[in-house]
Amino acid sequence: MSANHSPEGNQTNQTKHQPQTYDSAFLKACRREAVPHTPVWFMRQAGRSLPEYLKVREGIPMLESCMRPELVTEITLQPVRRHKVDAAIYFSDIVVPLKAIGVDLDIKPGVGPVVAEPIRSRADLARLRDLTPEDVHYVTEAIGMLTAELGSTPLIGFAGAPFTLASYLVEGGPSRNHEHTKALMYGDPQLWADLLDRLAEITSAFLKVQIEAGASAVQLFDSWVGALAPADYRRSVMPASAKVFDAVASYGVPRIHFGVGTGELLGLMGEAGADVVGVDWRVPLDEAARRVGPGKALQGNLDPAVLFSSREAVEAKTDEVLAAAKDLEGHVFNLGHGVLPTTDPEALTRLVDYVHTRTAR
Repeated sequence: MSANHSPEGNQTNQTKHQPQTYDSAFLKACRREAVPHTPVWFMRQAGRSLPEYLKVREGIPMLESCMRPELVTEITLQPVRRHKVDAAIYFSDIVVPLKAIGVDLDIKPGVGPVVAEPIRSRADLARLRDLTPEDVHYVTEAIGMLTAELGSTPLIGFAGAPFTLASYLVEGGPSRNHEHTKALMYGDPQLWADLLDRLAEITSAFLKVQIEAGASAVQLFDSWVGALAPADYRRSVMPASAKVFDAVASYGVPRIHFGVGTGELLGLMGEAGADVVGVDWRVPLDEAARRVGPGKALQGNLDPAVLFSSREAVEAKTDEVLAAAKDLEGHVFNLGHGVLPTTDPEALTRLVDYVHTRTAR
């Protein structure tokens, strides 16, 4: 199926896949259909700012918490119960599939993923084996439990995009300048292409596990790709991202693509094959639509920091986002990045209610 496929062509697959969620506002918006209200969900809504999340996670390392199906189910459901969001997002981390295939890494509090032996050579590449469903059996189990609980509320599966995973693997952890990553990309383009292709295979397998277990949509997070110029993205990253989107196209579930600081890349990110392009807060949605072009829904894009302001200010900024979105083919309301850890949960609950009320048809 091409990147410009018609959403109507997916109806049979998706109806068979999750009949309870098919007519949800979230999936309708992703398919660019009329909605009863603008659907809302938040990146990093599963945890971070919720006291009930902090309580159940207490003393449990991040990666271990991602491998406990009962805990994953509880954490994923918490924001749905509290905020009445229109979709749940599976609680996990983008490095889970890397850990599952044996990469020696850990998520260090206050730092992020840290890789013991960075990948810098062709010999290192051989350490990245294929991912099998058995490697992440806990994901299949947790999604089965979640879809039974969620009923008509869609579950979004997700994975890290090849570039962002590569940046962690090559740098050995989070990086401000991505100097080792870019050195490899520019200095050994064939090794770089082979690395991203391998990661595209692993990512595709991880998303397939989630969809086959019951996820109603998937989001590919390319958190660090905003560090690249458009020409470098097109040449050195887009083929791998496109491979991931193409690998899951036949399932008929909406595919969302999101990155941070990607205003200059929005058109290319849409070209890579997503049905929905996520937009951070730096570009108004009407301008983002012009850059992305027709045939895509957009997701976003309230600045997460706005939630620390007064209720009136939050509502005024939300109105700006909704006004910029009024002529979009499809719009999923979200923040322009993840929920900040010290956000007042009540501000999120009020925001969901406000968007639903303001956009009720």
